[in-house]
Amino acid sequence: MISKQSWADAQLLWDYHQMHHELRPCSVAIGLGSHDLGVAETAVDLYKRGMMPLIVFTGATSPTTRERMPRGEALHYRERALELGVPSSAVLVEPNARNTGQNISFSKALLEEAGADVSSVLLVSKPYEERRAYATACKTWPDAEFVSSSTPMSFDGYLASIGNDRLVVDMLVGALQRLLIYPDLGFTVRQDVPEMVAEAYDRLCNSGFTSRLVCSQPDV
Repeated sequence: MISKQSWADAQLLWDYHQMHHELRPCSVAIGLGSHDLGVAETAVDLYKRGMMPLIVFTGATSPTTRERMPRGEALHYRERALELGVPSSAVLVEPNARNTGQNISFSKALLEEAGADVSSVLLVSKPYEERRAYATACKTWPDAEFVSSSTPMSFDGYLASIGNDRLVVDMLVGALQRLLIYPDLGFTVRQDVPEMVAEAYDRLCNSGFTSRLVCSQPDV
Protein backbone atom coordinates (compact mmCIF):
# COMPACT_ATOMS: atom_id res chain seq x y z
CA MET A 1 0.00 0.00 0.00
CA ILE A 2 1.40 3.38 -1.05
CA SER A 3 0.66 6.15 1.45
CA LYS A 4 -1.14 9.37 0.62
CA GLN A 5 2.08 11.32 1.27
CA SER A 6 4.05 9.10 -1.10
CA TRP A 7 1.44 9.60 -3.84
CA ALA A 8 1.71 13.37 -3.41
CA ASP A 9 5.51 13.18 -3.50
CA ALA A 10 5.45 11.01 -6.62
CA GLN A 11 3.18 13.52 -8.35
CA LEU A 12 5.71 16.28 -7.56
CA LEU A 13 8.49 14.24 -9.16
CA TRP A 14 6.31 13.42 -12.18
CA ASP A 15 5.60 17.11 -12.76
CA TYR A 16 9.25 18.06 -12.34
CA HIS A 17 10.55 15.44 -14.77
CA GLN A 18 8.51 16.91 -17.60
CA MET A 19 10.07 19.96 -19.22
CA HIS A 20 6.85 21.47 -20.62
CA HIS A 21 8.74 22.73 -23.67
CA GLU A 22 6.72 24.38 -26.41
CA LEU A 23 6.93 22.15 -29.47
CA ARG A 24 8.47 23.66 -32.58
CA PRO A 25 9.87 22.31 -35.87
CA CYS A 26 13.36 20.82 -35.56
CA SER A 27 15.95 19.35 -37.91
CA VAL A 28 15.43 15.81 -36.61
CA ALA A 29 13.74 13.82 -33.87
CA ILE A 30 15.53 11.27 -31.73
CA GLY A 31 13.27 8.62 -30.21
CA LEU A 32 14.99 7.14 -27.17
CA GLY A 33 14.59 3.39 -26.86
CA SER A 34 12.75 1.82 -23.94
CA HIS A 35 10.00 -0.67 -23.17
CA ASP A 36 7.41 1.89 -24.28
CA LEU A 37 6.26 1.78 -27.92
CA GLY A 38 4.42 5.00 -27.16
CA VAL A 39 7.72 6.78 -27.79
CA ALA A 40 7.64 5.61 -31.42
CA GLU A 41 3.96 6.49 -31.77
CA THR A 42 4.54 9.99 -30.42
CA ALA A 43 7.47 10.48 -32.81
CA VAL A 44 5.19 9.44 -35.68
CA ASP A 45 2.52 11.90 -34.58
CA LEU A 46 5.08 14.71 -34.48
CA TYR A 47 6.40 13.71 -37.91
CA LYS A 48 2.90 13.81 -39.38
CA ARG A 49 2.41 17.26 -37.83
CA GLY A 50 5.46 18.50 -39.73
CA MET A 51 7.70 18.94 -36.70
CA MET A 52 10.69 17.26 -38.39
CA PRO A 53 11.57 15.55 -41.70
CA LEU A 54 13.66 12.76 -40.18
CA ILE A 55 13.49 10.42 -37.18
CA VAL A 56 16.30 8.49 -35.52
CA PHE A 57 15.25 5.61 -33.30
CA THR A 58 18.01 4.57 -30.94
CA GLY A 59 18.44 1.66 -28.55
CA ALA A 60 19.67 -1.91 -28.26
CA THR A 61 18.03 -4.09 -25.61
CA SER A 62 18.05 -4.17 -21.82
CA PRO A 63 16.91 -6.70 -19.23
CA THR A 64 13.47 -5.06 -19.28
CA THR A 65 13.10 -5.08 -23.10
CA ARG A 66 14.92 -8.21 -24.22
CA GLU A 67 11.85 -10.44 -24.28
CA ARG A 68 9.38 -7.83 -25.51
CA MET A 69 11.71 -6.39 -28.18
CA PRO A 70 14.09 -9.22 -29.14
CA ARG A 71 15.26 -7.46 -32.33
CA GLY A 72 16.22 -4.35 -30.36
CA GLU A 73 14.30 -1.30 -29.23
CA ALA A 74 15.23 0.91 -32.19
CA LEU A 75 14.21 -1.69 -34.76
CA HIS A 76 10.87 -2.36 -33.07
CA TYR A 77 10.28 1.40 -32.96
CA ARG A 78 11.05 1.65 -36.69
CA GLU A 79 8.67 -1.19 -37.49
CA ARG A 80 5.91 0.55 -35.57
CA ALA A 81 6.58 3.84 -37.37
CA LEU A 82 6.37 2.15 -40.77
CA GLU A 83 3.11 0.46 -39.73
CA LEU A 84 1.75 3.92 -38.97
CA GLY A 85 2.67 5.27 -42.38
CA VAL A 86 6.07 6.91 -42.03
CA PRO A 87 8.19 6.26 -45.17
CA SER A 88 11.29 4.18 -44.60
CA SER A 89 13.42 6.99 -46.07
CA ALA A 90 12.44 9.17 -43.11
CA VAL A 91 13.64 6.74 -40.42
CA LEU A 92 17.19 5.95 -39.36
CA VAL A 93 18.02 3.21 -36.84
CA GLU A 94 20.79 3.34 -34.27
CA PRO A 95 20.77 -0.21 -32.77
CA ASN A 96 23.68 -0.19 -30.32
CA ALA A 97 23.03 2.36 -27.57
CA ARG A 98 22.54 0.96 -24.06
CA ASN A 99 22.16 4.17 -22.07
CA THR A 100 20.98 7.73 -22.59
CA GLY A 101 24.44 9.13 -23.23
CA GLN A 102 24.99 6.59 -25.97
CA ASN A 103 21.51 7.28 -27.37
CA ILE A 104 22.62 10.84 -28.01
CA SER A 105 26.26 10.36 -29.02
CA PHE A 106 25.59 7.37 -31.30
CA SER A 107 22.65 9.16 -32.93
CA LYS A 108 24.82 12.23 -33.50
CA ALA A 109 27.46 10.08 -35.21
CA LEU A 110 24.83 8.35 -37.36
CA LEU A 111 23.39 11.67 -38.49
CA GLU A 112 26.86 13.00 -39.33
CA GLU A 113 27.56 9.85 -41.36
CA ALA A 114 24.25 10.34 -43.20
CA GLY A 115 25.19 13.93 -44.01
CA ALA A 116 22.19 15.39 -42.18
CA ASP A 117 22.33 19.10 -41.39
CA VAL A 118 21.27 19.25 -37.75
CA SER A 119 20.93 22.40 -35.69
CA SER A 120 17.97 21.41 -33.51
CA VAL A 121 16.73 18.11 -32.12
CA LEU A 122 13.31 17.07 -30.88
CA LEU A 123 13.92 14.53 -28.12
CA VAL A 124 11.12 11.99 -27.67
CA SER A 125 11.24 9.94 -24.48
CA LYS A 126 9.06 8.44 -21.78
CA PRO A 127 7.24 11.18 -19.82
CA TYR A 128 9.38 10.84 -16.70
CA GLU A 129 12.61 10.87 -18.74
CA GLU A 130 12.11 14.23 -20.45
CA ARG A 131 14.38 16.21 -18.14
CA ARG A 132 17.15 13.62 -17.96
CA ALA A 133 17.14 13.21 -21.74
CA TYR A 134 17.44 16.98 -22.10
CA ALA A 135 20.22 17.29 -19.49
CA THR A 136 22.16 14.45 -21.12
CA ALA A 137 21.75 15.81 -24.64
CA CYS A 138 22.89 19.30 -23.65
CA LYS A 139 26.05 17.81 -22.16
CA THR A 140 26.75 15.33 -24.95
CA TRP A 141 25.89 17.58 -27.92
CA PRO A 142 26.40 21.16 -26.72
CA ASP A 143 26.22 22.84 -30.12
CA ALA A 144 22.66 21.70 -30.89
CA GLU A 145 19.37 23.06 -29.55
CA PHE A 146 17.00 20.59 -27.89
CA VAL A 147 13.27 20.41 -27.36
CA SER A 148 12.13 17.68 -24.99
CA SER A 149 8.81 15.90 -25.52
CA SER A 150 6.85 12.78 -24.65
CA THR A 151 3.39 11.30 -24.99
CA PRO A 152 0.92 13.75 -23.39
CA MET A 153 -0.28 11.81 -20.37
CA SER A 154 -1.30 12.41 -16.77
CA PHE A 155 0.41 10.66 -13.89
CA ASP A 156 -2.70 8.57 -13.26
CA GLY A 157 -2.87 7.68 -16.94
CA TYR A 158 0.73 6.55 -16.98
CA LEU A 159 0.23 4.44 -13.87
CA ALA A 160 -2.72 2.75 -15.54
CA SER A 161 -0.73 2.10 -18.72
CA ILE A 162 2.13 0.41 -16.85
CA GLY A 163 0.02 -1.50 -14.32
CA ASN A 164 2.68 -1.51 -11.61
CA ASP A 165 2.35 1.52 -9.34
CA ARG A 166 5.36 0.82 -7.17
CA LEU A 167 7.65 0.30 -10.15
CA VAL A 168 6.59 3.65 -11.62
CA VAL A 169 7.35 5.47 -8.36
CA ASP A 170 10.71 3.68 -8.18
CA MET A 171 11.48 4.87 -11.72
CA LEU A 172 10.59 8.46 -10.85
CA VAL A 173 12.94 8.31 -7.88
CA GLY A 174 15.73 6.71 -9.91
CA ALA A 175 15.46 9.33 -12.64
CA LEU A 176 15.75 12.14 -10.09
CA GLN A 177 18.75 10.56 -8.38
CA ARG A 178 20.55 10.59 -11.72
CA LEU A 179 19.76 14.26 -12.21
CA LEU A 180 21.30 14.92 -8.80
CA ILE A 181 24.50 12.89 -9.14
CA TYR A 182 25.29 12.76 -12.86
CA PRO A 183 26.49 16.38 -13.29
CA ASP A 184 29.43 15.65 -10.97
CA LEU A 185 30.22 12.55 -13.04
CA GLY A 186 30.22 14.56 -16.26
CA PHE A 187 27.18 12.82 -17.74
CA THR A 188 24.63 15.67 -17.72
CA VAL A 189 24.33 19.41 -17.33
CA ARG A 190 23.08 20.49 -13.92
CA GLN A 191 19.37 21.07 -13.47
CA ASP A 192 17.87 23.26 -10.77
CA VAL A 193 15.95 21.00 -8.36
CA PRO A 194 13.40 22.93 -6.27
CA GLU A 195 13.61 22.31 -2.54
CA MET A 196 10.13 20.81 -2.39
CA VAL A 197 11.07 18.30 -5.10
CA ALA A 198 14.28 17.35 -3.30
CA GLU A 199 12.35 16.87 -0.06
CA ALA A 200 9.77 14.69 -1.83
CA TYR A 201 12.62 12.61 -3.27
CA ASP A 202 14.16 12.13 0.19
CA ARG A 203 10.83 11.04 1.67
CA LEU A 204 10.28 8.53 -1.12
CA CYS A 205 13.78 7.10 -0.65
CA ASN A 206 13.16 6.80 3.08
CA SER A 207 9.87 5.03 2.31
CA GLY A 208 11.72 2.35 0.35
CA PHE A 209 11.20 3.39 -3.28
CA THR A 210 14.80 2.55 -4.10
CA SER A 211 14.89 -0.31 -6.60
CA ARG A 212 15.99 1.97 -9.47
CA LEU A 213 18.70 3.86 -7.57
CA VAL A 214 22.27 3.74 -8.85
CA CYS A 215 24.55 1.88 -6.45
CA SER A 216 27.64 1.33 -8.60
CA GLN A 217 28.68 1.31 -12.25
CA PRO A 218 26.19 4.09 -13.08
CA ASP A 219 24.27 3.83 -16.35
CA VAL A 220 23.81 7.25 -17.92
